[in-house]
Amino acid sequence: MKQRVNMPISLLIWLTRWTKQLKRKLYLPVMLPILVAACTSTNHQSPMDRKIDGLMKQMTLEEKIGQLNLPGAGDITTGEATNSDIASKIKAGEVGGLFNIKTAEKILEVQKIAVEQSRLKIPLIFGMDVIHGYQTVFPIPLGLSCSWDMPLIEQSARIAAIEASADGICWTFSPMVDISRDPRWGRMAEGSGEDPYLGSEIAKAMVKGYQGDSLTKNNTIMACVKHFALYGAVEAGRDYNTTDMSRIRMYNEYFPPYKAAVDAGAGSVMTSFNEVDGIPASGNKWLMTDVLRKQWGFKGFVVTDFTAINEMTAHGMGDLQTVSALALKAGVDMDMVGEGFVKTLKKSLEEGKVTQEEIDRACRLVLEAKYKLGLFDEPYRYCDTQRAKTEIFTPEHRKIARETAAQSFVLLKNEKQVLPLPKKGTIALIGPLAANRENMDGTWSVAGDFKKSVSLLDGIRNVAGDKVKVIYAKGANVVADSALEARVSIFGKPTYRDNRPADVMIREAVNAARKADVVVAALGEAAEMSGESSSMSHIELPENQRELLKALLKTGKPVVMVLFNGRPMAIKWEQEHVPTILDAWFGGTEAGNAIADVLFGDVNPSGKLTATFPQNMGQVPIFYNHKNTGRPLPKGKWFTKFRSNYLDVSNAPLYPFGFGLSYTTFDYGKLKLSSASLTGNETLTVSVPVTNSGNREGKEVVQLYIRDMVGSVTRPVKELKGFQKIDLKAGETKTVTFHITPDDLKFYNYDLNYDWEPGDFEIMVGGNSRDVQTSTVNWKK
Repeated sequence: MKQRVNMPISLLIWLTRWTKQLKRKLYLPVMLPILVAACTSTNHQSPMDRKIDGLMKQMTLEEKIGQLNLPGAGDITTGEATNSDIASKIKAGEVGGLFNIKTAEKILEVQKIAVEQSRLKIPLIFGMDVIHGYQTVFPIPLGLSCSWDMPLIEQSARIAAIEASADGICWTFSPMVDISRDPRWGRMAEGSGEDPYLGSEIAKAMVKGYQGDSLTKNNTIMACVKHFALYGAVEAGRDYNTTDMSRIRMYNEYFPPYKAAVDAGAGSVMTSFNEVDGIPASGNKWLMTDVLRKQWGFKGFVVTDFTAINEMTAHGMGDLQTVSALALKAGVDMDMVGEGFVKTLKKSLEEGKVTQEEIDRACRLVLEAKYKLGLFDEPYRYCDTQRAKTEIFTPEHRKIARETAAQSFVLLKNEKQVLPLPKKGTIALIGPLAANRENMDGTWSVAGDFKKSVSLLDGIRNVAGDKVKVIYAKGANVVADSALEARVSIFGKPTYRDNRPADVMIREAVNAARKADVVVAALGEAAEMSGESSSMSHIELPENQRELLKALLKTGKPVVMVLFNGRPMAIKWEQEHVPTILDAWFGGTEAGNAIADVLFGDVNPSGKLTATFPQNMGQVPIFYNHKNTGRPLPKGKWFTKFRSNYLDVSNAPLYPFGFGLSYTTFDYGKLKLSSASLTGNETLTVSVPVTNSGNREGKEVVQLYIRDMVGSVTRPVKELKGFQKIDLKAGETKTVTFHITPDDLKFYNYDLNYDWEPGDFEIMVGGNSRDVQTSTVNWKK
């Protein structure tokens, strides 16, 4: 059956008249198919293409370049947007979007300038750093990853999207999926740890949470995966520093979470500050075009990080015009804050340094993002002021945030089962973070209302009520150095420095401890000791806090250390001397309540580490999926001359990847494989019975690792390839099953071909990366 061509009536009339006038009928068979094909092509355009094609035909060069400009909003007061510095630029069509402006009222006012006062009435896109929640703040991403709970993580992003969109935001600069193995780097707090497989699963969950099933819904927001690429591998753990690695490491160990986010449909990608192969990411065409678009098929738009184009000048890549042209040609579509595009691209076009096609490409991709968000049809769809009153910081959202935080905490030690605490007696709550609600939200919580967050002191009182007497003493400042403390007492998160002598504060804390049945010591880092531009060369507990801890231990009272941190810390001394350690990260709005839920046993901790804790700073970088070397240390050994080890410390981590305790115990039965020999695309079934051998219900994360024993290139000693979080009642047994196919064996070889190779494979299952059962299988092609 032939397809009917719906030709416009006007064209049919013209075609009829034209053919009658033809003196030579010979031309008709030639011309008619051409005209019909043209009509058919036009008719088959998508509505988005028709809209954007029509719009771009009307746009001047300046207006096209304006769409590539993403300035900061500055301080816009409600009711005065039209008088702000940015208003004239919006009216002139010189702005494509704004970031870090919030509230539906302000955004509505600014959007009206674009839609009602600019020539072509193109709406703006409004972005913000919605990293781990909006006003309802969830645990920092590193902490959230320790839940190993993908539905929970997706739900946190879904709630963030609901709240942000109710306040006018339609675009978030999240998820951050940078793999990092160096805890000195402050931005490790914003990511999901050291593993590419787990990082990929979390990236997919976050994108789905933000974007939902359809961006056409006004309670979804567009995700922006960042920082592309390799930002977490900066040398010396120093932010913005150089990154340099082989491409085989890029593809196997660092790229997977970015690709997973792209495959999940992330609408945008943000460039990283670092260089890749000697070229800053924002000017790196291999990265932004060859890998991202050609290899991975990314269809969205690319935005730089804050002034990243301008910063290429300091990298040594040329002046502002040169680096702006470099960025555009590399595949960057939007310039955040730097205004290099709006100031130089017209001149570069006139001089032949960029092409009209390159400008049009970038403009089209920005306009497509706005179309996908429904802004052309409903430019004020995110400006419903009523939603903000009913959908932000709701009791239901806070309840979920509390439950989520409790799932993120990792019990590192529980000698003599000090935890859970009984809801009776007297607790001495001591430490610089015990009563500090502002620091509970952690870094990059820009929309949080810190005064409404719950401190640990408040949480214990809320959960225990009048059954428990709480004696509070600060005991120590966050750090002894007042200048260092001032550098981290920022962004509305004061540390409330106490200027009394250190010995006076410790003496007060010891007196409190002597009156108590148990001591809860709230120690660690302030929230802004991690995050952007918060690298640390010393990752142990600050010395003044350790002195406080020593004094508390000397009282002979049981001590529970609640650790606040945005990175793995080198707490070897604490592990050796403190009976109980609970890592609480920064749990967000409901941190204090959630910690108390765990301390008193209302929630059984089930978090597992997603980043290795070193014994000391000298072991860094340390990670579980390392290579073997030609001189590996024999298993269970420490020092052996002429082997790969240290003279002064063993190779073992303090706490391995995947580690975390519970108030109950889990016994693993015998590991079973469906076959010891497989061929081709057969599936290997791996099963293991897991029993809750304790006396209370608990959750366990069962982890599957694989080692490729012989390869054309060296392979890691183990790689995470699957996990399941199960809930077991006391005495209950469940058989956990994994299905492995050749896809799980694939890797990028020397030629960067993604394939698997036949041979022997070790299959490992356990409760962390160290304590596993192992069986071997042979797999032929």
